[in-house]
Amino acid sequence: MALSGGADDGEPMIAMNMTPLIDVLLVLLIMFIITIPVATHSVNIDLPPPNPDPSDNNIDPIKNKVVLTENDEILWNGEVVDAGRLRSNLEASLRLQPEPELQFEPASQASYDLSARVLQLIKGVGVTKFGFVGNEQYRTFGTGGPAVGAGGGTQ
Repeated sequence: MALSGGADDGEPMIAMNMTPLIDVLLVLLIMFIITIPVATHSVNIDLPPPNPDPSDNNIDPIKNKVVLTENDEILWNGEVVDAGRLRSNLEASLRLQPEPELQFEPASQASYDLSARVLQLIKGVGVTKFGFVGNEQYRTFGTGGPAVGAGGGTQ
């Protein structure tokens, strides 16, 4: 009993048998899938070490606040200062133990250039306890800034 893929006239078979080729490709595909590393969806965050002495938590830490106004003024705890005075205040606060927290709050219409310069100054001094405050006023879209009328201009 003879099996033939074509005519039974003794001519060589023209069609190639694709079954072994497909089997090899499927085996290779499975091998590649197995060797792909498992994707992890974790974000590594460096958390502070636990405080061994919880009695320190009862002490209110010192907080300094830097506010930038719409008039390009820098306020240090409510007092108008220039960049040089801000630098000296930051350097003085770094000498305190423990280091006071520095809170940064730019007004909604404060100059972006002034904000960038003050942030660069804070970074250059070496402040490590830093935080942005006042962001909750922008929780709802359209609040905190000037109202925009139907014509696109400010009211």
